[in-house]
Amino acid sequence: MKPSKSAETQTATLAEIARAAGVSAPTVSKVLNGRADVAAATRTRVEELLRTHGYRRRRAEASRSPLIDLVFHELESAWAMEVIRGVENVARDAGLSVVLSESAGRLTPGRTWADQVAARRPHGVVLVLSGLDESQRALLTSRSIPFVVMDPAGDPGPDVPSIGATNWQGGLAATRHLVDLGHTRIGAISGPGRMMCSRARVDGYRAALETAGLPADPSLVLTGDFHHDAGYRLGLELLRRADRPTAVFAGNDLQALGLYEAARELGLRIPEDLSVVGFDDLPVSRWVGPPLTTVRQPLTEMAEAAARLVLELGREREERAATRVELATRLVVRSSTAAPAAG
Repeated sequence: MKPSKSAETQTATLAEIARAAGVSAPTVSKVLNGRADVAAATRTRVEELLRTHGYRRRRAEASRSPLIDLVFHELESAWAMEVIRGVENVARDAGLSVVLSESAGRLTPGRTWADQVAARRPHGVVLVLSGLDESQRALLTSRSIPFVVMDPAGDPGPDVPSIGATNWQGGLAATRHLVDLGHTRIGAISGPGRMMCSRARVDGYRAALETAGLPADPSLVLTGDFHHDAGYRLGLELLRRADRPTAVFAGNDLQALGLYEAARELGLRIPEDLSVVGFDDLPVSRWVGPPLTTVRQPLTEMAEAAARLVLELGREREERAATRVELATRLVVRSSTAAPAAG
């Protein structure tokens, strides 16, 4: 059944959705609350009507659980711990708990996750390096469950609140530091090309080279996956070249640490034979030998900002324009960078 003209131009009520679906209002309520005792075909029909009629549960009628959902595309590194700490800080002050989910490397969670969130009815959802497809966004919107994307993998769209960092500026600062030391042959190990933050860091790297009048050699830019093993493997590839770079900008600290291992295996000293700059400023970057020069990405502060924003959105009575915030990065110079060796 197609929505009536009035239903297309104003938010439908639960009773109108029930009539259009040919079911009872309690059945629609079960779908809204993520209950399992609804036939799959009925659930699909109701969800489609909720989306096409623009149904939005009034926040006053949404009994929320004292939870924030935190969703990672991967949950396996010290990077994630910094994010968890930030969300936990805000949740604790608000008297809430945090539910962790992982989408196993996918940039959008699975459909079952969205149903589980609907059943939990959290105060909001923070997605890290992830996003939502159209049906998932509609599902959360119809339940008045706000969501914020932190460090979005791609362009989240103008209507999606997001918190990020100045990745381009960070890549620029890292590479400019190496140029100022006198390096002219600078390699880069980026993160995945599908991730916006990764592309922005490499764009900053290229901009620094171009500004200095240095050629940007495409063969010196290798694509990794933000993991230690990629830094090691691609580091060996760069450093075994006869015309190897004298410095490398790694797309994150974990890849920089993999590069450290590759350099040691080849008998190269850091920073005497090779300068290395990372990105993130994880705690481990201060402990390795030599301590890593890196770009500080304020992960904990970004996570706190995302959690605060999702709670603010949950308290808003009226809809407001999506918020997009970028927190500043800054270069932290330690002992892994120096002027290139003479000759």
